[in-house]
Amino acid sequence: MIRFEQVDKKYHDKSALVSTNFHLQRGDMAFLTGHSGAGKSTLLKLIMLMERPTSGKVIVDREDLSQLSRAQVPAHRRKIGLVFQNHQLLMDYSVFDNVALPLKISGYNERDSSRRVRAALDKVGLLDKERLSPQVLSSGEQQRIGIARAIVNKPKLILADEPTGNLDPALSAEIMRLFQQFNQVGVTVLVASHDLELIQRLQHPVIQLNQGRISGPPSVMRL
Repeated sequence: MIRFEQVDKKYHDKSALVSTNFHLQRGDMAFLTGHSGAGKSTLLKLIMLMERPTSGKVIVDREDLSQLSRAQVPAHRRKIGLVFQNHQLLMDYSVFDNVALPLKISGYNERDSSRRVRAALDKVGLLDKERLSPQVLSSGEQQRIGIARAIVNKPKLILADEPTGNLDPALSAEIMRLFQQFNQVGVTVLVASHDLELIQRLQHPVIQLNQGRISGPPSVMRL
């Protein structure tokens, strides 16, 4: 599903990723970890085509991203559900309208949109809160809104950037169980996280970055 081949990414004279190689197979779930500034967010941005590599090849869903034109980028991104640490919710929108936003942008009709939104909210346990403002919900519930928004398009791939960074251990475990449930029905999941205790407990493959390079024991990486 995701393949990096000798990928370098530089910002001016600073290297964010160096000779990066890994392969995450379709239907896998893995963690991306490393110190602050190790290159985790850069790697996710390359998958999303928010950035392009300085050299090397990034392949997602069998497509070489270097061959995609600017006009093809939106279709590529619709394959991917993105979950952020800080939720990035619109507080003047209801829970329902926050989740519906990607569908509205994609041009879904109201009937199909409503069906998909309610299915997504049901999966994250928030169907009874669809008309509320996110402001009145807990941090864990707000993160679940973000996850519902990420899955409402039925993506092939979920990318999560420090999704449990602001949550306590119990809520963190709850969020990770949701990702595992999506993975169990065939969605590929890549989670960037610095929570090593949680990562070790869940026992999924780990891609460890250190100063822009993949490191760590090869037994935990799909190469």
